[in-house]
Amino acid sequence: MFQKIRVIFSIPELRQKIILTLALLAVYRVGWWIPLPVIDVAKMRDFWAGQQGIGALMSQISVFTGTQFEQLTIFGLGIMPYISASIIFQLLATVWDKLKNIQKDGESGRKKINEWTRYATVLICLFQSAVYVVAVGRMGLYNDAIVNPDGSLPRMWLLTAVIVMTAGTTFLMWLGEQIDEYGIGNGISILIMAGIVANLPAAVQKLGAKVYNPDSGFAIGSDSTHLGVEVLIVLAALFITVVVGVIFITKGQRRIPTQSAKHIRGRKTFGGNRQFLPLKVNQAGVMPIIFASSLLLIPQTLFTMLAGRNPSGFWGFFHDMFQRQTFFYILLFVAGIYFFCYFWTAVTFNPKDMADNLKNYGSFIPGYRPGTTTANYLEKVMIRITYVGASFLALIAILPNIISTLIVGTDNYLLAGFFGGTSLLIVVSVIIDLVDKIDSHLVMRNYKGLLEKTK
Repeated sequence: MFQKIRVIFSIPELRQKIILTLALLAVYRVGWWIPLPVIDVAKMRDFWAGQQGIGALMSQISVFTGTQFEQLTIFGLGIMPYISASIIFQLLATVWDKLKNIQKDGESGRKKINEWTRYATVLICLFQSAVYVVAVGRMGLYNDAIVNPDGSLPRMWLLTAVIVMTAGTTFLMWLGEQIDEYGIGNGISILIMAGIVANLPAAVQKLGAKVYNPDSGFAIGSDSTHLGVEVLIVLAALFITVVVGVIFITKGQRRIPTQSAKHIRGRKTFGGNRQFLPLKVNQAGVMPIIFASSLLLIPQTLFTMLAGRNPSGFWGFFHDMFQRQTFFYILLFVAGIYFFCYFWTAVTFNPKDMADNLKNYGSFIPGYRPGTTTANYLEKVMIRITYVGASFLALIAILPNIISTLIVGTDNYLLAGFFGGTSLLIVVSVIIDLVDKIDSHLVMRNYKGLLEKTK
């Protein structure tokens, strides 16, 4: 391993990319902790400490945004507005022919759509930041030194807060693009992963406080306040198993054999090669979990706020029903993952276009005629492997609920999130992408890849 690291940093171009990426991540982490001047940090910390239900929801949202949503910082909106704008344009391209044709224009079309995505990101940021700043004011979390006598925030300060938060997300968008162009890996994904991994030390520290007793040290056997050493062993084995499973499914492919037609030019024969068309088992990636979680957050947040007024009444019943550990919530969560798996696969995978591309390049699938027959076959195969991918995503998504309930306790859902769900999928996917990018640099210079054995 040390020899691999030495080789990586011995390549000037690769070393420069890695150092630049780490430097930009350091800038991102600094902005993570800079609060807006309109917020009283002490009040906000005490407020979320007393809101266990909503606080857990905000922690769940923070996974998608790449920031600590409980803190109103200059990066308070995270990178989610940019992701939302990108998803909007990707969905529009499936129903709007003009946008679809622009996508097919290659590099020029991509640049034009990226420009529109940036403009849409700014508009989304202006709206979300204004709503968030006003909502925080209604909670009484403004800085007393700048508020009006009636407790409201002056318009100039409100405008300043909105502009700063919008500029913060725009800066993160630019930061991600700089990592894409001059660093290594996917910039946006790396920023989100950095926010997730940053929560790991606090989660491990919380678990350590439950396992280690200052009076008796480590012990075997668990009770309501402490966990035994056997729990650590089970968690370690479970973590390794889940990570191996995530890598297996993420890299898993269904290889469909293809045959290229032979072309005779003069005395030479071209083509006739047998190749494979790879179809990913998990074509939708992490998007189904994000969509399903976001959709369930709406009633979950609404019922949590309504139940705060009357916990034992009508709204309290629905609040209890939409808790993460309930059977009803898990059932809806799994159903949503299956639905969005097929939905997102239908959006991103077009069997007709793929069949036309095979036909244009003079290739075909043995046993199937080019054109409609090939498209129907590809669609049939994708439906089958999407079911496998959706089942895997559903299992990974509900693991944090099971672990937080049965093993680490409901108060440490953050740690349980590293054993499944969106957090683990994002981290593993980003690491796999980073390894592939580094391997491409190593192989290009006749070195062995990171995962290849050295003699």
